[in-house]
Amino acid sequence: MLQLPPLSLYIHIPWCVRKCPYCDFNSHAISGEIPQQRYIDALIRDLQGELAAVQGREIETIFIGGGTPSLFDAQGISQILQKIGELTPISADAEITMEANPGTFEQERFAGFRAAGVNRLSIGIQSFDSAQLQHLGRIHNRSDALHAAAKAREIGFDNFNLDLMHGLPNQTPEQALNDLQLAIDLQPTHLSWYQLTIEPNTEFFSRPPTLPEDETLWAIQEQGQVLLAANGYNQYEISAYSQTGRQSRHNLNYWCFGDYLGIGAGAHGKATWPEQQRISRRWKKRQPKAYMDALNPVSGEQDISRDELPFEFMMNALRLTQGVESSMFSPRTGLSIEQIEPLLTQARNKGLLINDRNLIAPTEQGRLFLNDLLEMFINE
Repeated sequence: MLQLPPLSLYIHIPWCVRKCPYCDFNSHAISGEIPQQRYIDALIRDLQGELAAVQGREIETIFIGGGTPSLFDAQGISQILQKIGELTPISADAEITMEANPGTFEQERFAGFRAAGVNRLSIGIQSFDSAQLQHLGRIHNRSDALHAAAKAREIGFDNFNLDLMHGLPNQTPEQALNDLQLAIDLQPTHLSWYQLTIEPNTEFFSRPPTLPEDETLWAIQEQGQVLLAANGYNQYEISAYSQTGRQSRHNLNYWCFGDYLGIGAGAHGKATWPEQQRISRRWKKRQPKAYMDALNPVSGEQDISRDELPFEFMMNALRLTQGVESSMFSPRTGLSIEQIEPLLTQARNKGLLINDRNLIAPTEQGRLFLNDLLEMFINE
């Protein structure tokens, strides 16, 4: 029987100083002054249209992403969080994360964001190598990157993530591991360490850089994971590593097939409706102007069909190194675990899932061949 899962809130702020050549997110280079107040008004209007999906729950986590949310001033972030609290209950121990660039301009605002209620930063370092930062179109430098974590800790952020890429143009394993060691030395509570991939509709897709060979990428991945583990960073998801007890609660809710409201230009949300025994997805208009102009910013909404639910659940749950308890499947999907038991057995027999009926968790081989594993649950 379908049950209400925990609820999160995602807030999208779509502007950047400039668009990075690898970025396929809904982000837009600044042209003139950011219409901060107008956008905040649109966000609140958007949230008011989402309140039916709350269904008596508290918001457990909030994630302010982009774009570059730290281009908004602290007063604007405070206004957003205060209005959210007026419209819907927020858990007393809610994790409230905000993405920020490590540039000096954004660092100046860290204290204001903390005072506004943000209690976790996710700082987009990407690399400490000056040449690589230029390749990636980043506007900060090595010194900014090194100082950002110290600045965050100094003003009271005892929980923060550093975003770091590997497999960068012509990068050697030594260079990638040096980047990673510098990040570890800054002692973040969480590291997002992931390989650069070339996505459609990006500048890198039109003009691809020279990326390392597969053997080099494999060496970086293997050696990096050893280095992270040796320094107390446990891998709990494909590209997420944390100190004990410091996993991203917001992302864990996604991966455990929880619900989330999505407000902002291009934001997506997922809502469970137990009385109607359905799960729906909803998304908003992508262009900031169209989003702000709209009385109703919803661009589309669709129920997830019963045939799609096993794949949708597994696509999230199997990202987690430890997987999820089997007992989570039925209340999160409304389907009986028996409906997919033959597929689970088949995957266990192939060595792709661990041999434990109480858990749905990939083996090491299952993580390596995750796409093959997921394909087993398509339209079943």
